[in-house]
Order: sequence, then C-alpha cells, then structure tokens
Amino acid sequence: MYFRFEIVQEAIEKLRSLHPFFGISYLVCKKAQLPIGKAIPFSINHEEEAFLDTYYKPNPNSEYFFQPFRTSSREGGWIVHKYPFSGSQSTRTRGRLGGAFVHPRNTNLWGWSTNYIDILKQELDIDKVHAIPALWLAIWIYRNHNWQTAVGTKAIEDRLFSDFYVSREEREKLFLATVYRKQELYTDEAYSDKRLLQVIKPAPDSVPEVGGTLRLLEMKGLGPSAHLSFQPAERLSIITGDNGLGKTFILECAWWALTGHWAGRAAFPNPDQSLPAVSIKFEIAASKSRPESITIRYDWNTQQWPAPKGRPTLPGLVVYARVDGSFAVWDPARHSPIQREQRVAALVVSRDEVLNGLEGQIEGLLRDWVRWQNSSDQREIFETFCAVLEKLSPPDMSPLKPGRSIRIPGEAREIPTLKHPYGDVPFTNESAGVRRIVTLAYLLVWCWNEHKIYSKLSNRPPQRQLVVLIDEVEAHLHPKWQRVALPALLEVATILSNELQYQAIVATHSPLILASIEAEFSDSTDKLFHLRLTGGGLAEFTEIPFIRHGSVDRWLTSEIFELRQARSRESESILEEAKKLMSTVKPDAGVIHRVSGELRKVLPEDDQFWPRWLFFAESKGVKL
Repeated sequence: MYFRFEIVQEAIEKLRSLHPFFGISYLVCKKAQLPIGKAIPFSINHEEEAFLDTYYKPNPNSEYFFQPFRTSSREGGWIVHKYPFSGSQSTRTRGRLGGAFVHPRNTNLWGWSTNYIDILKQELDIDKVHAIPALWLAIWIYRNHNWQTAVGTKAIEDRLFSDFYVSREEREKLFLATVYRKQELYTDEAYSDKRLLQVIKPAPDSVPEVGGTLRLLEMKGLGPSAHLSFQPAERLSIITGDNGLGKTFILECAWWALTGHWAGRAAFPNPDQSLPAVSIKFEIAASKSRPESITIRYDWNTQQWPAPKGRPTLPGLVVYARVDGSFAVWDPARHSPIQREQRVAALVVSRDEVLNGLEGQIEGLLRDWVRWQNSSDQREIFETFCAVLEKLSPPDMSPLKPGRSIRIPGEAREIPTLKHPYGDVPFTNESAGVRRIVTLAYLLVWCWNEHKIYSKLSNRPPQRQLVVLIDEVEAHLHPKWQRVALPALLEVATILSNELQYQAIVATHSPLILASIEAEFSDSTDKLFHLRLTGGGLAEFTEIPFIRHGSVDRWLTSEIFELRQARSRESESILEEAKKLMSTVKPDAGVIHRVSGELRKVLPEDDQFWPRWLFFAESKGVKL
C-alpha cells in the first residue's frame, strides 16, 4: 500500500506555512539524539546534506533539493545543495532558533539547550502555525514507503516519532495530531516522484524533456468562442469551418503554445470582452510522458501574454506554413539553449525571405537549391529534396523534378528550374500552386538538415518528432493536386527519417482534401474538427466523426460544408423550389411551366433530376 499521489500533494499544501527548520534541522538533530544541556562533536552540515539527499530529492538528476515548507525564494521550494552550509547554518546559529542549541562559536559541537522545547514552541506561535502537523510531515517523509497494511493516522505519526526519537513532551507541545479516514490515504499504485515533478515548478537546473507534441489547447474569453477546447490527435487533426470562425486563430495559438512566440500579431481579447480572466491553457508531452497543464492569463495592465515559464517538455521540430506564404520554424537544437525562463527565439520568415534568405538565419530556397544540386558534398540532401518533391507531385501530372540551374535576365545569380514537358521553367516563373508545394518541401528538408547539424554540434541525438501546422493546405492547388496533397504530406516524414514521427494539424475549406484522406484516416490516430456559428452568435468548436462520403458532392452536402445541393446557388435555389412544388397536392400548371423553364437554364439535358421532374409533371397532366 502506498500513499495516494493526491495525499502527497495535500501534504505539500499543509506544510507550506511551516518553517523549514522543523522539517530539516530539527529532524536531523533528533535523529542524531543530541544531548540536552551539553554539546558533542556533530557534523551537522554534512548530516543535513545526507538527510536532504534521502528525503528531499525528488529529482535525482538535479543538484537542488525540494522542500515543501515556507519560502520566499523565487525557485518555488528548490534549495541549493549547499543550503545546510549557508541558509540552514544561519538559522541554527542566529536569531530566535539559535537559542535552542548549545553550540560554542566556530566549533562542530552541538547539543540542545535545556529549554529548547519552549524556544521551538515560541517560534511556532510567533509564526502563527502553533504546531507541527505530524501526519502531513510524516506523509512527506514516507511518501515512497510501501506500507504492508493500511495503518491509521496515529500509526503513521508514531512511526515518525519513533524513527526520529521525538519525546512525549515534544509530541504534546510541538505537534498536532490529525485524524484522517484511513481508506482515503492509500492506493495499490506505487507513488512516484516523477509524477510530482510534473506538478511542481521544475528545478532551476532541470533540463526540459524535448520531443513533445500538442495534447491540449484551451482558450477562454478569446477569439470567436467564449470557451474553445482542442485536443489534437496523435497524427492528423483536420480543422474545418466557414471563413471568420477561427481556423487560423487556432493554428496561431497552437504555434504559440508549442514555441512560446507568436508567428505574427499576438491574439488579443475582443474589445467587448467583459471577462477579466482571459487565458490560454495548453499541454505538451512526449509520447511516454504524462502531460502537464500550463495556463497563461492575459495581462490587462501590460496588454501582453506573459511568456510561459518552467516548461517540463519542449516540442520537437515545429513547422508552420501560414496562408500568406510565410513560414515559422522552431528547432529545439537550434533555438533552445536551456534557460530557466525558456524565452527562446523562433524563426519567422516571410514569403520573400523563404525565397531569397534572411541573413544569419536561412540562405533561402534559391541559393540552397542551387548549392545542394551543384555541390558533391550536398548530394544526400539534394536527393532527399528530390524524393520529397516526387512524393508531393500529383500522380496524373508531370512529377516535380529539378532541371539544371540557369541565369535569367535581371538576376546576378543562378536560378533553379523545374522540368516540364514543354521545357525547363525557372522557379521564379512557376505558378502559385507549384511554388507553395515546392517551398513547403524545401522548408521541411531544410529544417531537418539544419536540425541534424545543430544536434551534432550540441552532441545530442536528432529529434524523432515533427509537428507541422498548415493553414489552407489546398491554397493555389488544382483539384488534381488537392486529391493527393495531404496523404503525400503524411508520408514525407518517412523520407526525412525512418524514425521521425509526425503530428499534423491542418485547416481546410476543401471537400477534395477531406475526400483524399478517406483511405488514410484512422480513428485511433486522427481526428476531424468543425467550427460552426451558433444561434447566439458565437463559434462552436467540436470534434465530429469522420464519415467516408465517397464522392466530393456528398462531402459538399455533409454537415462540414452544409450545402443543400452540390451545385451553383442558382441551381440550388430552383431545385429546392422544384422539390417543394413536387410535394404539393394540387400544384398550379403555370407554376410547373415556369419552374421547368428555370430548370432548363441551369441544368444540363442529362441531369439526373430530369426523369423525376418529367414524371411529376406528366402525373399532374402537364406537358412539357
């Protein structure tokens, strides 16, 4: 039997007002059975250090100890390894608590003064704590202990008193007994300090785990919805909805949650927002880690979002393809020197900077492409680039293949080209759709190559997690291309590395994009989300079942796009009128003739609706 994790958390709260002396120095000295009224040789600093190492070190990889007692430190309870030689030593030799000891100055002689219990009691009263909560101190000390049977609170307290030789007088004057229902204390699940580290502030020297994905994004009082909660899927999350309801807003907030930086303008509360607590909550976790929630509240005074602090997990590579052609990139090997505040830089480049470069950050597609293609030592990355281009090419169009680089008028540099049936075309002259896909391919290959370089420089293994955010994945793409773009993007990660895992969050307006993923969509790793406008004028964001509709027409008339007919507005309007007329018991012949004339304007002769309409007219005695 083990103490429940929640009970240990409660103990931390109950001990928060207690002076650390009573949970550290007092127990160390009692354990050593120091004499009363005289001093003996005792290496108290080293003994305290060993005591802290035994009971106060939930993070074995840290040089710091964690104490749950009263503190004014900004470190949230974490104390340095030299604490027994500095802060604790000062407490023991100066001020009111110093009088509890017999300690000749500048010696290692220690003992209790004859009135030490009264001095300790006076200190507790001055602090308005009045007594040491015996149960909660014992729960903290024995949090990892396996109790053979579920003993009651008195037995737990007695164990503490026995182990640390606490006298009867001390129990009566210094300690508070607590009654707690036995069945609420225990569980069969072994307690783990690793779990505790997920709910307390990280140690100042702790290294955040790297390689997380977004598990939760929740916004309150922000955007078009009063409360929006998004739990992305493990692999693919598709966000749909009408214009202006918040698809891009969700992607922008997802990028901020992952990286701590806004790709463009920060999200701001609506001017009419009356709620004082506007917040963004998120969870980032690696595949085997328990996610920890971080909530950031909007600061109305500074009109800013405070930077997230003390992240226990950092994401892997993150690439955000924005709808305006700009890109944002975050690389834990390149942009994340381990800092306490994790205020790290991210690379945000405009469409022009992706093409032509940004000094000190990125050479740009035009230079890198030519360099990869023409340098023998860059052959591997160029072959990867070519493989990604081929994967992203629509199967019923010419595959995207690089041609030879050339000079063109007005350019002092060589320009890469793509092969077409009619000849090689400079990339700068390509269509918007080709440029978008090739640029995305370049950014993914460039990011992975840069990550490997910086990982090697920092003597760390490359990441195994890639998070890709894409706004309007169908932008500028021909329908033939829309049918293959998303499935192809999901396979790109395996081209970069067999060990690379992929989390994609994409926003789309296209029924072809949804139809294209029907064969690939898995309920265990993928999710479909929809934004819709409610009657109250707010956006509602929900996960909906992914139904395979088969044809694009059926996707258009599904709850995602909500069209009554997969036709023009004029066709839809007259068809709806015709259907209504067909349900009339005694329709007017003149109205049937008029509607027939309108149908001829918008429907082809072989439209499937004609047989139904002609049969209806004939059954009503109307010749058309």
